[in-house]
Amino acid sequence: MTAHSHPIPVVPGDLFARHQVITGLRALADFLEANPAVPVPEYGETFDVFPRDCDDDCSAALVDHVAALLGVEPDDDRPLGGHYTASRSFGRIIYRIVHVPDRNRRELDAQLSYRDNIRIGTDQDEQGDAGRAA
Repeated sequence: MTAHSHPIPVVPGDLFARHQVITGLRALADFLEANPAVPVPEYGETFDVFPRDCDDDCSAALVDHVAALLGVEPDDDRPLGGHYTASRSFGRIIYRIVHVPDRNRRELDAQLSYRDNIRIGTDQDEQGDAGRAA
């Protein structure tokens, strides 16, 4: 694990959201158990959490902290342009905390900035300008 000196932020308003998520997960589990005809994902589901209102150091520290609580080592793909994550499987449900480095967010924002400039027509062969940048 990497060492980070920044404290992990505790936001009191998040306690209500946390309570709602936990209550919702329990209600979903009860509903699925009571209704066996309702389908579930065959391979399970991943519960992703992304630190927010946190700089790169703080976000990575939070991944380290959660990794320790989960009893796992973080996966560090940042040198390859990826993310810093920690995950643990609970049966077919995976809890994963993901630190997306700020540079990755900036690159994605730059890529998405062109999104509204490209329009693809329903039939490109019949519409001469379809598919060209606006």
